[in-house]
Amino acid sequence: MATAGKVIKCKAAVAWEPNKPLVMEEIEVAPPQANEVRIKIVATGVCHTDLYHLFEGMHKDGFPAVLGHEGAGVVESVGTGVSEFQPGDKVIPLFIPQCGECRFCKSPKTNQCVNTWNADVMSDPESRFTCKGKKVLQFMGTSTFSEYTVMNQMAVAKIDPAAPLDKVCLLGCGICTGYGAAVNTAKVEPGSTCAVFGLGAVGLAAVMGCQAAGAKRIIAVDVNPEKFVKAKVFGATDFVNPKDHSGPVSQVLSEMTGGGVDFSLECVGNVAVMRSALESCVRGWGVSVLVGWTDMDDFSARPLQLIAGRTWKGSLFGGFKSKDGVPQMVKAYLDKKIKVDEFITHNMTLDQVNDAIELMKHGKCIRTVMTVSPE
Repeated sequence: MATAGKVIKCKAAVAWEPNKPLVMEEIEVAPPQANEVRIKIVATGVCHTDLYHLFEGMHKDGFPAVLGHEGAGVVESVGTGVSEFQPGDKVIPLFIPQCGECRFCKSPKTNQCVNTWNADVMSDPESRFTCKGKKVLQFMGTSTFSEYTVMNQMAVAKIDPAAPLDKVCLLGCGICTGYGAAVNTAKVEPGSTCAVFGLGAVGLAAVMGCQAAGAKRIIAVDVNPEKFVKAKVFGATDFVNPKDHSGPVSQVLSEMTGGGVDFSLECVGNVAVMRSALESCVRGWGVSVLVGWTDMDDFSARPLQLIAGRTWKGSLFGGFKSKDGVPQMVKAYLDKKIKVDEFITHNMTLDQVNDAIELMKHGKCIRTVMTVSPE
């Protein structure tokens, strides 16, 4: 492409400081260095983790930044040493790299990789972005709220050229996160009873994962009853609104299931809900998985909950090894084995990013997909 090797000036939504609206700016995106790929972002979702950094985590050293980590695009150019990708390839940027060489990548037990970004500031110190003479951080190493981004090749997945980018961008975070938490982390079993707390995109994907794994009963828990219609589409069989009950929701679920569920998934990112999800599990073998992203507060539970045989575990990106898992999930979507379109409630353009953030902040959407560049 004519832009290869040159700095690209393009539009991006910049978060200059926490708790403030994003600002559409012209930024400079440097050419890819060794082992890097420059990607034209075609579409991106807005995920709650973007809002978490902006409104909750608010780490002052994590700004200015370009948010967005759930995108899809096309390779514009590659740096030296890149053989896996070429200009024109359809790709999904990954917020968890897979270098293939470190002890985590070599182990089947985890999808972590040592080459990840700093979790405190939620970005890498290195960035290929500048704006008005200042370095702008790449959120979660990705930054999909920009027309172009630069990623290390170990954090990019090449996908089927037939995949529609304005749909499969959601496989870059939310859907894989929830679906994999059920299938890979909880390892939901056929005939089991499950409870999913929080029915945003991640929770609905967890419901879909429970159904795919053969759960016979899937209880969807949310304080917004409007979410129940959508949850049914993904396979939920029962619905509980904690606001309809005076007692703790764990007691309600225990009574509904004769002692508690086999598997529970917390898809909110709230430590009180995490405890409720654990306490909703049956003793002896109940498994509860933390899926919602948060690092603000300590969580707590009574030791007897675990001594009695429950397991409490966490899941990041649904336990998928990113470069391997994302193309497989894209294929599953193209083969109509998983739902993606049903998560999309709104379509916007990058210029409307603050409207998209407001929709999510007030629980008025499942996923908004923003068009960033023409394909």
